[in-house]
Amino acid sequence: MGFALGPRAQAAGFKLAAFERTGSTNTDAIEHARAGERGPMWFVTSEQTAGRGRRQRAWIAPRGNLAASILEVMDVAPAVAATLGFAAGLAEEAALEKVSLEAALRLGEGRPRYALKWPNDVLAGGKKLVGIALEAEAIGDRLAVVVGIGTNVVAAPEGTPTPAVSLAALGVQISAEELFAALSDAWVEFRGIWDNGRGFAEIRKLWLERAAGLGEKVAIHTGTMTLEGIFDTIDDTGCLIVRTAEGRRVPVAAGEVFFGPAASVGAA
Repeated sequence: MGFALGPRAQAAGFKLAAFERTGSTNTDAIEHARAGERGPMWFVTSEQTAGRGRRQRAWIAPRGNLAASILEVMDVAPAVAATLGFAAGLAEEAALEKVSLEAALRLGEGRPRYALKWPNDVLAGGKKLVGIALEAEAIGDRLAVVVGIGTNVVAAPEGTPTPAVSLAALGVQISAEELFAALSDAWVEFRGIWDNGRGFAEIRKLWLERAAGLGEKVAIHTGTMTLEGIFDTIDDTGCLIVRTAEGRRVPVAAGEVFFGPAASVGAA
């Protein structure tokens, strides 16, 4: 079975470049934008050898996992484009729920339960299943935005800041190709709601309904300091709001997040 767009994505006019193996689907997307591609276009593979995640961490997808990047060229400000990551998380979560239906019926109470971790991860049982990374580059008077989505379908990396898990380990026996078809259709829905940032209020509401750790103790490593408190909400720009022990509400634009009991460990 090869990669193919879902029916909604096909009807909406999305394009697709599928690779048996590539270095980085994000790099492929940016290079196509520089060469004149204006999208929307997916770049997808089940084996990625030189990908980059957030904070420039290696993002390797061994054969059977899914690395997918969507290129959108838009007339938006970079700060607005950054909020597209929340729509991506919702699209991925919706796709996961769709492909997990058989496993949910078979496993009952033991079925996978997905949650969205700020800013752009998807968790299953508190472990990282999906990483999402955004890149943007000015192309003429517009912004080429690439959203890279990596899913642990058959295998999960070790030694990650948040322990990782794969769909296979969760009892979800599906292929990267099946997941991608569902993701491409879900993207049409949530990209449409986001609407170049105009619909972020609705995206924010939907995201908070699925948020991991909301109302719990949180520690955030920003690179220069660690902020501790309670995960209060996200604001209308996508910043995480931490309520400190002193009652201050502090916005955080970027950082490594640790929840619950792990917050104390992360802060150590």
